[in-house]
This record gives sequence, structure tokens and C-alpha cells, in this order.
Amino acid sequence: MKEILNQNQSRRKFVKNSATAVGTGFVLSSLPVSVGAYGAAQEEIKVAVVGCGGRGTGAAAQAIEADPGVRLVALADVFEDQVEKSFKGLSAKYGEGNQMMVTEESRFVGFEAYKDAIDMADVVILATPPGFRPAHFEYAINQGKHVFMEKPVATDVVGVKKVLEAGKLAASKKLNVVVGLQRHYQRNYREVEKVLQKGKIGEILSGQVYWNSAGVWVRPRQYQQTELEYQMRNWYYFNWICGDHILEQHIHNIDVANWFIGATPTSAQGMGGREVRKGRDHGHIFDHHFVEFEYPNGEIISSQCRHQKGCMNRVEEVFQGTKGSIRVHAGNLGLVKSSKGSIIYEHEGEGDTNPYQQEHNELFAAVKAGEYLLNDTEIGANSTMTAILGRMATYSGQVISWDEAMASDLSLVPELKSFNDTAPVLPDEDGNYPVPVPGVTKYA
Repeated sequence: MKEILNQNQSRRKFVKNSATAVGTGFVLSSLPVSVGAYGAAQEEIKVAVVGCGGRGTGAAAQAIEADPGVRLVALADVFEDQVEKSFKGLSAKYGEGNQMMVTEESRFVGFEAYKDAIDMADVVILATPPGFRPAHFEYAINQGKHVFMEKPVATDVVGVKKVLEAGKLAASKKLNVVVGLQRHYQRNYREVEKVLQKGKIGEILSGQVYWNSAGVWVRPRQYQQTELEYQMRNWYYFNWICGDHILEQHIHNIDVANWFIGATPTSAQGMGGREVRKGRDHGHIFDHHFVEFEYPNGEIISSQCRHQKGCMNRVEEVFQGTKGSIRVHAGNLGLVKSSKGSIIYEHEGEGDTNPYQQEHNELFAAVKAGEYLLNDTEIGANSTMTAILGRMATYSGQVISWDEAMASDLSLVPELKSFNDTAPVLPDEDGNYPVPVPGVTKYA
């Protein structure tokens, strides 16, 4: 199936669709007071946030910083406490009135709250856990809204296809869409990619991409929570809503491989499991994955992600070409060397804009100008699907082709209306969840 990027298209055509920091959250106090690059514009742009956790609150702040014409008008989440925490944090920083215009009446709570918030806005920030992203994106585009949505854009194949269709509609409506794969908006990555485009290292033959770290937060079960509420609070550890950390986090590194090679993989094979992180509150995802992705011209990308304390930490991308090599990471490193070891390019990051901020600067500049300049939907869907392909390979222990994966009807996210609905996955009598078993598990 070729709805996703044609695997043989040129690198330049792939990159043309992109506008070009490590972490899954955002610390509000770290925001600069004023970093908007387009301060002269005065027209108002109404913004709504769907998903009011750390990332949604951070994105709201970045939207405010991007342009003085931004007016934050609505917040929505299934959890009232998250809406209120976000509102209080943003109000404390920006004051109420002027750019921070959320009222008690425009703070929406519930499973359908996203519709009320989206209806009020010109630009929508989608920052819930990714299992809900396809439905929220589809609604926003149908309503004619510009969108910033966090990565990944789905947790299953059905969701990826829904996002692709909505992305086509966005293009026809000339709606700008930015996906939070912020390396495309980070200067060191953009500069290294320019060197690559000039042929300085020849053609990429292989690469290694890493997200090896100690892991992330855990939210234990609380008294009187329903099973669904527990899973949605502790969402990182449930495949239907998170997609496993190979998708939710390692997607950044996988995305760079797709970008620099200029294609999506033809197949994947790998291994993974749970060796350290395997308590009841760790749901049923793996704590490590290793995948070999094969690309159309024979390029092999080795992909590592691990959540295990006390081990080597490494988050970066490395590539070997016919005439040289690349090493790049989100800490502003960008190093290109010839095959003999001489430095072709070394990035100096002083003065570079935070890429989280830059993606909002460019989005709101396009919206303010009334121009259709950005549509990251296909890039986001490609990278999401590549990570899902890797998860299929590690969960099953099989070689999975791109076409096989796209032909599947894998659907993990049911329609949910309340916390009393049945959760998509249930624990056994001992409180343990079914964990994928390589050699037994099918595409999941």
C-alpha cells in the first residue's frame, strides 16, 4: 500500500515537505519571557489546547511566545485537575486577559471536551496521549482549523491511515499542520541535512539511532480508580494509548533516519522484551527494543531504545556514507566528517532558537500571513508507521515488510465515552497484563 511516502522518491522531495530537545514534557518555568520572532503582527489568532499535561501546557506557552496576536481561548482534557493545573500555571506566568483569555466557561472536561475547545479556535494544539490523536486531528481538520499536534500521530495502523486522510483534506483546505518532531525545526539538524544534500558524505549506507535512558515517570493506581482511568493516568505503559516507548519516544531518532535517507523502510526485524521494568504499574510494554530497518537502496539502520536504570545513556543519530559520516543529537551537536576523519562541518549552536519554540514560531507566522506553508502530516505519519513497524517486529520476532504492516487492520483504540467503559486491555487475577511474546504474538 502506497498511501505512505513512496519508498523510492528522492531525498530532496521528501525533505521539501519539512519545515526543518530531548524529552516528552516541558517545564513552564524554562520559557524565555519573549522569544517571538514575529512581534510586529497584531491580528488575533485564537488558540485552543486539547490535552493539558506538561506537553500541552508547554506548547500553549510556546504559542503565546510565538506571536503577540495569539489569544489562548480554551483548554480541554478528560481530567479536570489537569485543566485547572494548566490554567493556573499559564495564568501565573502571563496573567489573565490580553493573551491568556481562558475563562471558567472555556475550560472543558470530558471525553467529548475536545470538540468544544476546537470549535472556539483558529489554531488547535493536540497534546493528549497519542492513542487519541487520530480522532482529534480528524475533527480539527474537518472543522477547518490549523493544527499543531504532538508526535506520534497514532498508536496503530488504522490510526495512521486516518491521519493520512485528514492530512490530504488539510492540504485541500490549505490548513497548516506542524507535528512535534522538532528536530526538523532545530538548526543543527537543518544545517547537517544541507551538508548531506550537497553530497559531502556521498550516499548513506548505514546508521545507528539511539534513545537509551533510565526511563520515565510511573503513576501508581489510586483508590477507587476505574481500570480505564488508571490506564489513562498511567498511559505510558499501555500500548493502545502510548504505543510503547519505541513509538512514543524513539520516534524522534527513527524520524531522522527517514529524513536523512529520504525514504521509509521496506522491512524490519528485531528483538525486545522486559528485563528490568516489569512491575504491575509498568503495564505490558517492553523496556528494550533493537530493530534493523532495511531501506529501499539496501541501507540498514540499527535502532536501539532502552529504559533501564544504571546502563549506558545515549540519545543521538549516527550515519555512515560512501564518503564520510554524520553524528548529530538534540544537544546542538552536528558533526560531519570525511572518510579520512577530517571535519567537513561542525555546528556551533550559540544563539540557536529552542526547536520547541521554533516550530510554533513558523506555524504562527504562516497562519498570521494567511499562507499555506507547512504540512508535516505525511512526515509524522511516516515516522509513526516506521516505529509501529519496528514494534511489530520486536513483539512478533518476525521479519515484517512495510506492505504487510500497512495491509493489516491493526486497531488498538476503541471509542470511549466515560471512565466506566471497559479498558482495551485488562489485567489477570494477579493484576498483571498480557505481555507480547516473540514467536507467539502476531502484529500488535
